[in-house]
Parts: sequence; structure tokens; C-alpha cells
Amino acid sequence: MNKAVFPGSFDPITLGHLDIIERGIDLFDELIIAIGINSNKKYMFSLEERIQFVKETFKDQPKIKVLSYQGLTVNFCKAQNANFILRGLRNPADFEFEKAIAHTNRKLTEIETVFLLTSSGKSYISSSIVRDVIRNNGDFTGLVPHTVRLKK
Repeated sequence: MNKAVFPGSFDPITLGHLDIIERGIDLFDELIIAIGINSNKKYMFSLEERIQFVKETFKDQPKIKVLSYQGLTVNFCKAQNANFILRGLRNPADFEFEKAIAHTNRKLTEIETVFLLTSSGKSYISSSIVRDVIRNNGDFTGLVPHTVRLKK
């Protein structure tokens, strides 16, 4: 069974993430969307909200599991018996950053990283841009799945 982990903070999940996940579903028997917990990071959305956004988005997709984790992604992958890490690349800067992480992960374990290029129409979307739009009261609805809602 080919099982992959797609790690990220998903603060919030974006249409760019959705693009990679939907294409990753066709590549793997199971895809774990792994929401990382980093105590040094200040999130806009709580862990519970981020999990709910992702679960609602993929509620009809049986090949997807949504979990949270702390620590090294490769350790989480081993605990889940996943043999691949799925990552999306938007631009050359993403590639350079992700390449270094993939090499490190490969040095630590036998887990392979699979890169997918984000579709051109979504390559400009990032969670940090979405958060900035939200903070400035902009219309973020064309950047995220409909399941992402603001706290009232």
C-alpha cells in the first residue's frame, strides 16, 4: 500500500493545497493530511478549526485521513507507516527550501518526498497571503475552499 503524508499548518487550507491534495489522491492508496503543531508559531485559526476545515473539505473522500502531529514529519510518517511525503511547489524558492528538507528527510529515513507543481492558476496562493487578506478585511473566498469560515 502506497501511503503518503501531506504535512502543513493549513492556517487556513487554500485552493493551492486543494489542488495538490486532489491530484495526490490519484497517486496514493491513502493520503494523510497532517496538520503540524508548532508551539513557536502563532496561528490565525485554532488547531480544531484547521482540522474541521480540512475534514469538511474532504468528507466524501475515503482515501483521505486528517490527523495532527508534533515533532519531525519523518517520525510521524514512520508512526503512520507512510512511505512518502507529498509536497507542493509554487515557485523556485519553494523548490530550494523543500529540496533541502527532502534531502534531510532522506538522510534520516527511507521515506521519499514526491513533489507536485501547483497548477498555474493557483500558484500565487499561500496561507500567509490569505491571512493577510483576512486581516485587512478583503474577500478571501476565491482563495480557499468554501469550508473555511471566519470566527464570528
